[in-house]
Amino acid sequence: MPIITLTTDFGLSDGYVAAMKGVIASLAPQAVVIDITHQIPPQDLFEAAYVLQTALPYFPPDTIHLVVVDPGVGSARRPLAAAAGPCFLVGPDNGVFTYALDAHSSPTCVHLDNPAYWRPQVSRTFHGRDIFAPAAAHLANGVPLTALGTRLDDPVRFHLQPPHRGADGSLHGQLIHVDRFGNAISNIPGAWLAGHACTVQIAGRQISGLSASYADVAPGQLLALVSSAATLEVAMRDGNAAQRLGLAAGEPVRVVLRDT
Repeated sequence: MPIITLTTDFGLSDGYVAAMKGVIASLAPQAVVIDITHQIPPQDLFEAAYVLQTALPYFPPDTIHLVVVDPGVGSARRPLAAAAGPCFLVGPDNGVFTYALDAHSSPTCVHLDNPAYWRPQVSRTFHGRDIFAPAAAHLANGVPLTALGTRLDDPVRFHLQPPHRGADGSLHGQLIHVDRFGNAISNIPGAWLAGHACTVQIAGRQISGLSASYADVAPGQLLALVSSAATLEVAMRDGNAAQRLGLAAGEPVRVVLRDT
């Protein structure tokens, strides 16, 4: 059975998510619909892009990932569908698929401009229900991606500053996500830390050494470790590191390496 995942900033107090699921159930009743999250902060494209990418590798081939975080709905921004490696992506062309597209060298993208695959009446404020959910359902039914619209070669991507090594051998990156526990996740690959002792510098604080787990330090103590996404993370045992240090996405991180 085809799988369609849903990621939105709609929350669960309104009927928006249910309306999208109803459209999918009407067009592709055989599809399995899985919620990744509907708790993306409103209009937070960076958060949506990150959360999608952390979940995406664990779904089977041909999964259709439908994302609706769409502050530009009804404007000139394009509705998009793409084949990126083993999966399909459906949603607004506003950068929300940056990580997913960058993970594959030659994604195929189309502008969803064929109204034959929309709902008959399209609201300017709810493309999730009227364009994106139908597109995902038609893909689940085996409709070719290229039938849904015109090929496009310039999908919107964020301009991200990649992590890098300084002339002195130190590592430089930034926070890209703060989770609900207050764990602050950076874009510095954990593999860059292998075989070294280190000091993590962030928000005017220094954290010496790399822990293997949260339980390695005393309650209330800051620690650095490699996250489940295999990048450097700053956390607090039984506490909220982001609140303690005033951290948010974009905060710079520097790591001084020493030979063990």
